[in-house]
Amino acid sequence: MQRKIRVLVGKPGLDGHDRGAKVVAAALRDAGMEVIYTGLHQTPVQIVEAAVQEDVDVVALSVLSGAHMTLFPGILALMREHGIGDRLLTGGGIIPNDDMHALLAQGIGRLFGPGTNTQDIVHYIREWYAGVHGADALPPLPPPPARPAPMAPAAGSLQPTRAEARHHAPKASAPVKKAAAKKAAPKKAAKKVAKKAAKKAAPKKAASKKAAPKKAAKKAAKKPVKKSPAKKKPAPKKKSRR
Repeated sequence: MQRKIRVLVGKPGLDGHDRGAKVVAAALRDAGMEVIYTGLHQTPVQIVEAAVQEDVDVVALSVLSGAHMTLFPGILALMREHGIGDRLLTGGGIIPNDDMHALLAQGIGRLFGPGTNTQDIVHYIREWYAGVHGADALPPLPPPPARPAPMAPAAGSLQPTRAEARHHAPKASAPVKKAAAKKAAPKKAAKKVAKKAAKKAAPKKAASKKAAPKKAAKKAAKKPVKKSPAKKKPAPKKKSRR
């Protein structure tokens, strides 16, 4: 009997980064699986109790805190205590290869590191499910989700659309502005020439002002000097003889 594979995605411990867990959960959902996400900051007991209540086939943990050597064995021991030790315990995170091999030897499933293709995770879970329940119990993969059609025109149509033609059409006001700028150019040049001429003429005016006193002095030197009439000396008085 075919049925959907049920997967529990958990974030144990104090790890607060769940973007990778959500990406994996979305990929598993698109592959036709039923996904239950526990949320952040879950304890091992809470994760195992949720797995028992939801009757899941797979428990997938996302561990980025570096506590993978404690969390994975602890959750596996709780799963065995609650009678679900035959379910698959897998997951991923920042886990060195040596630690992955050590956890694999303890009965934990395959672990995935950063940058793993989500289709590899889907294939691994489906392969495990088929090995436990048989190939007949494995549900078929659903078709890939539909993507929106591209906005580009169909192949072979070289004619632009009306919006493209309006966007690339030249503006009528541009030549008028250029012509006006060309007409205004001679006026600006004439103003510059007039300013330069005014600057050159300014010193000459100043020089003419300075030369004016010299000319006045020359005119004054040419004019005859009027002599004031000499005063007559009084005649000496004659002394009377007695």
